[in-house]
Amino acid sequence: MAEDQRKNDKPQIRWFLTSADQGAVAVILAACLLISIGYGLYQQSQRGTYIELDRADPVEVPFLVDINSADWPELAQLPGIGETLAKRIVDSRMQDGPFLDRTDIQRVRGIGPRTTEKLLPYMIPVPEMENIAGGADLETKG
Repeated sequence: MAEDQRKNDKPQIRWFLTSADQGAVAVILAACLLISIGYGLYQQSQRGTYIELDRADPVEVPFLVDINSADWPELAQLPGIGETLAKRIVDSRMQDGPFLDRTDIQRVRGIGPRTTEKLLPYMIPVPEMENIAGGADLETKG
């Protein structure tokens, strides 16, 4: 009989929170939900005050390269110059010395007058030989 009574008795569930605590948690969650909905509606109404980047005027930034000091990754970004030509420019600069003027880049195999014309707006002007340290020595070598 004791066994039958145990089978019929339902186990009592003990909650971690009392019913008063559960009510307080429910009120707090409802308040958070209402606050987040209110914030979302406020942000929705403020959309017209943001700057739209698609309508901002584009800013043009000049890209200038000093052919006597730039490494090949920098030179490879120039129009008409890829990785191979950029490495040739660096090799030519190391073997034959600095470029004496902006058209002197034509000494690199693969760069002709057309490519030089494309590059001129992107190249920093080369200073006069007398303004370069050791410039007189470079003129006698060339």
